Amino acid sequence: MKHSKYLLSFLLTGACMMTAVAQTENQIFPIVTVPIPKEIALEVGGMTFLPNDELAVATRRGEVWIITNPYMKGGQQPKYRLFAHGMHEVLGLNYIKGDLYLTQRAELTRLRDLDGDGEADEYRTMYSWPLSGNYHEYAYGPMLDKDGNMVVTLNLGWIGFGESLSKWHGWMLKFTPDFTMKPFATGFRSPAAFEMNGNGDIFYAENQGDWVGSGNITHVAEGDFVGNPAGLIWADQPGSPVKLRKKDIPDTGEPKYEVAKRVPGLKAPSVWIPHSIMGNSTSGILNYSDHGNMGPFKGQLFVGDQSQSKISRVFLEKIKDVYQGAVFPFREGFSSGILRMNWGSDGSMLVGMTSRGWSSTGKEEYGLQRLTWSGVVPFEVQTVKAQPDGFELEFTMPVDEKTARNAGSYQLSTFTYKYYHIYGSPAINQSARNIKAIVVSPDHKRVRLVLDSLKEGYIHEIRTAGLRSESGNIPLLHNYAYYTLNRIPDGENLEVTAENKPTGEMVAGKKAGAANHDHMGNMSAAATGKVTGSTAAEKHVIKQPASWKNGPDKTILLGTKPGLKFDITNLTLKAGTKVKLTFANTDDMLHNFVLTAPGSGNLVGEMATKMGLDGEKYNFVPNSVKVLAHTTLLQPGKSDTIYFTVPKTPGIYPFICTYPGHYMVMKGQIKVLK
Repeated sequence: MKHSKYLLSFLLTGACMMTAVAQTENQIFPIVTVPIPKEIALEVGGMTFLPNDELAVATRRGEVWIITNPYMKGGQQPKYRLFAHGMHEVLGLNYIKGDLYLTQRAELTRLRDLDGDGEADEYRTMYSWPLSGNYHEYAYGPMLDKDGNMVVTLNLGWIGFGESLSKWHGWMLKFTPDFTMKPFATGFRSPAAFEMNGNGDIFYAENQGDWVGSGNITHVAEGDFVGNPAGLIWADQPGSPVKLRKKDIPDTGEPKYEVAKRVPGLKAPSVWIPHSIMGNSTSGILNYSDHGNMGPFKGQLFVGDQSQSKISRVFLEKIKDVYQGAVFPFREGFSSGILRMNWGSDGSMLVGMTSRGWSSTGKEEYGLQRLTWSGVVPFEVQTVKAQPDGFELEFTMPVDEKTARNAGSYQLSTFTYKYYHIYGSPAINQSARNIKAIVVSPDHKRVRLVLDSLKEGYIHEIRTAGLRSESGNIPLLHNYAYYTLNRIPDGENLEVTAENKPTGEMVAGKKAGAANHDHMGNMSAAATGKVTGSTAAEKHVIKQPASWKNGPDKTILLGTKPGLKFDITNLTLKAGTKVKLTFANTDDMLHNFVLTAPGSGNLVGEMATKMGLDGEKYNFVPNSVKVLAHTTLLQPGKSDTIYFTVPKTPGIYPFICTYPGHYMVMKGQIKVLK
């Protein structure tokens, strides 16, 4: 089997060498759908494998299903049996020392089948915590740490902002083998997943929100405060290792890295995952251990995204005892919102999904799929390592020296986010970085980029659209990465000489995120200036036009409903009607209202996703004739009133929320009559 995979890799790579055909994700990493019986709503909240290679799946509906043959070996369909039910939104499941453990909203539960009939008949509460009843008090875990303790995290509640309404919410808790609870760290908002790397250190995934400028993964050590102050209300309780109090946390909007210099105990992210570009809702984390077989990336982390139905790849390194590293695109196109990932016995990745109420680019409400590796080695940037004066890029196969030494093959820039109580953050302090020298290693597997300067604490965008492989002139499968530079390593700077001076010139005048490239190495719309933000004042009119002597003909109050929905989805108006529309965002996420030309809702939504880091600055409203009117991008609890005239041409005019990923479900229409 191993020989056939390498033969396939040789044949396909050889084909690329002859024809210079770009690789695709589908070719390298095929996705196989695991069929689910129609009567089972498998809204995956947790997954774990049993010793007999059956897959146990917990659902948001409070059930646990056991799946036999999820690999569909021998062409046989998987078999499902209900093991447990009647629980409250299970969002974590693990097989530990012979038993199944899971987290419900209010407790850590152990399941046992005492009579051997294949169904759980003992549901034992191992530890419980209080609840306020707020819908956002999700609980996740357990994971077994390197010392044999179980780890659980508790969400903050949501009341227009994150709040710890019940004890220990916003905390990571550990449970000793005798289930004594120890508070471990706080500052969490919505810690949807956590995982250990190969060293046994814990990393957790956070979602954008208040005090969280963008999604990220962060190393968590005992006593850490990772950013959201709400959980500090319990920091004075017995056993708390956290010394900070809410009054110690400034709300200035400075970068988090800068604030952490003045606030001992505040932890900056190990790797930022830029919002809307790399994902919207950071979810599961999976360590690429020896259990997996997913290409040449062993030791790295795979990070799921619930909203964008995709998986990113994270390379980590430790500089001056602090974790940092780069996030790369890896695989998109899953059928629903990714929440959980596990390694199967064959090295494939089992991906469990759900989208109800949370929205995802994958259209299905739930799903279970297997990600496999064809054996073909993709041409990728395998790692990015910080240097005293720049970065070293390592590749999965030799890179063409001519393109590697050309400064025009690269585009580098830096940016960061605000740290404050506001929901999310635009990219701030954006600036370009220039290349002073380029050194290609003798084996052409590494390229060192010497930059004019580095910015400690900042995200470094590294775009490599011009690079090609040495054999076959193949473009990179993915040509961008984001490196979070928490520490600049010590060492000597490389001397700039005539031999290492780059050829060509870098792309000039671009801000961070302004140039996006597709997976084929071609410039996309954002790179050529076709998708920029709208600054047209006539499309966001906030004062009643002077010509409206008798005021508006129609006043509309539009709001939101749970599950990414407008509370009104169908309106009928006469052509030429003068409209005053107030959109109130009562949800816990950012939203806007964008009225589009007939048949253009999806097109405008897709354009908004390509606006890059400048998207939030322009309210995620693209500069397009297809956009007829819009509100600003609204924080939770905020509203905006606009005035517009209904078009004269009858037809169906879609309105959508253009916040990345929302347009597919958050939409409505205005039917215009003569």
